Amino acid sequence: MPDIDVAAPFPESSPETFPELLRAQIRHGFTAAQQYLAAAVYFDSNRLPRLAGHAYTRSREQYANSLRLVQYLLDRDLEVRIGGLDEIHSTFDSPRTAIALLLEGEQIRSTQTSDLARAARTSGDYLGERFIQWFLEEQMKNVAGMTTLLAVLDRADGRLLDVEEFVARELRTGPRGDIAAPKMAGTAQN
Repeated sequence: MPDIDVAAPFPESSPETFPELLRAQIRHGFTAAQQYLAAAVYFDSNRLPRLAGHAYTRSREQYANSLRLVQYLLDRDLEVRIGGLDEIHSTFDSPRTAIALLLEGEQIRSTQTSDLARAARTSGDYLGERFIQWFLEEQMKNVAGMTTLLAVLDRADGRLLDVEEFVARELRTGPRGDIAAPKMAGTAQN
């Protein structure tokens, strides 16, 4: 697998403000949504419908999370910028390389999310710090889930039908209801 920089984490001494880091995170989130979509199509093309369904669901979740960041900036009357995406990898040597790439992306986004929380706290932005708590919990679950999926794939030792059975049995494919999510941009206003 090539050495991939999915968007390096923010350095600890970054002079960027919490809103600037949020704007960058919007791009990272939309990139993650597209990366999950590319993996889903790869799984679909290899007749792995459960892995594909899981990746399609994660793509929608990443997209929705980016819209939550957009809505936060709108609610705070802060500038919102939607730009391009980082590089997307759409070809993979194996299902394992696809899952490993997705896990690496989740780990990087966890570091970025922690850096967001640190920036909010350091700047005394308590609303921002409270807002980002949801994303910290979400990222912890994302990394744990992808780590487990990669471990199951490795233990299956090439038996992809066993992996498909695990995904069908253990990984839900519907929207998450266990964490109260912030509002997304583009949804009906209350």
